[in-house]
Amino acid sequence: MILYEKLSAQLPAWRERVKKLVKENGDKVIDQVTIGQVYGGMRDIKSLVTDISFVDPATGIKFRGMAIPEVLEKLPKPDGAAIPYVGGLFYLLLIGEIPTKAQAEEVEAEWAKRSAIPAHVFAMLRSMPKDTHPMVLFSQAVLALQSGSKFAKAYHDGVKKDLYWESTLEDALDLTAKLPTIAAFIYQLKYGDGKEPKFDPKLDYGTNFARMLGVKDEKGYAELSRLYFILHSDHESGNVSAHATHLAASALSDAYYAFSAGLNGLAGPLHGLANQECLGWLIDVRDKFGGVPPREDLYKFAWDTLNGGKVIPGYGHAVLRVTDPRFTAQLEFAKARFPEDTLIRLAELVYDVVPAVLKEQGKAKNPAPNVDAISGTLQYYYGVREFDFYTVLFGVGRALGVMPNLVWARALGQPIERPKSLSTAMLEELAKK
Repeated sequence: MILYEKLSAQLPAWRERVKKLVKENGDKVIDQVTIGQVYGGMRDIKSLVTDISFVDPATGIKFRGMAIPEVLEKLPKPDGAAIPYVGGLFYLLLIGEIPTKAQAEEVEAEWAKRSAIPAHVFAMLRSMPKDTHPMVLFSQAVLALQSGSKFAKAYHDGVKKDLYWESTLEDALDLTAKLPTIAAFIYQLKYGDGKEPKFDPKLDYGTNFARMLGVKDEKGYAELSRLYFILHSDHESGNVSAHATHLAASALSDAYYAFSAGLNGLAGPLHGLANQECLGWLIDVRDKFGGVPPREDLYKFAWDTLNGGKVIPGYGHAVLRVTDPRFTAQLEFAKARFPEDTLIRLAELVYDVVPAVLKEQGKAKNPAPNVDAISGTLQYYYGVREFDFYTVLFGVGRALGVMPNLVWARALGQPIERPKSLSTAMLEELAKK
């Protein structure tokens, strides 16, 4: 298998590199922690390591050192497609190199071989109450797959620590292979005919998802699916879904336990629900004005929103100080395919008006849009209009990033996470000193 061969070749040098770094520089100070950070959600504390992605405040997310436009340009694409193979993105994140088309297709073929869903997973999902939230179903389906964990079996059989990564890679491929089918079944169970979809080995990851979901414009939605999964794959290790996955896995929980933990964090309103809140706001504006309002009317509406103590969702970012390139990529996708769509025209007008309003208000460090400001709008155009399902889509994409991180954590022997806690009295005493 190409991924196994490539990783095996890299690991000896990487292990020596990390060992040398810690041995020779383990006592060197790289950051200082303030009481404000301790009480403020550990914001910006430099205490995690990943070589897979980095959020540059000035340029946005970089995958293996490459910005979004470069990744979308260089990754190999299916014949006649504008958006790259998802398998190529997975290869890049795991191996650190742009794959050839053949290598990307090998990953896609590997997923196809592993895509079958055990019958008990479908049965479990069918047994749940009809009003169960799609994210509950998604997280439970991931847990239901745990009985097939190759890492759990290898650990039980006494595998050596240096080889933990091998069975973890197997789990990572098995899990990511099954997620599109599981997500599509949850969609059909909640909003469709309840049939069990099947992964077609002749089609790529994105096209399979579009077909299983039953979207009318299958070709267009396949392109969007590839773009959506690529853009939502990874975002450093400090966001909730990535960190929760890493934290659980640091206890040597297998990929299924760990990713379920990540999904449970992603389900939180402050993380994975932002895209539907942004779309809901755009729809409210459209309905209020009966379409796209004049610029001056939107300007006033934006100020009325802020003066009413509300926020304009989708604008601002914890790290970025520029327009999120993931927003730009999706806006360009939409303008190239359906530029006259009302919500897309409105999203573009909001992009023109709202940052200026936020600058005038002076409270936002970054008044530019983030990825959530438009992602739901594109789903809405293609007929996927069930807001509660959007976080499931996010989850499929996020797996593509957290699984390579997990494989590398096992390969380099990263330890269990165990930060030290202090009492409020201790912090007060330290502050006096």
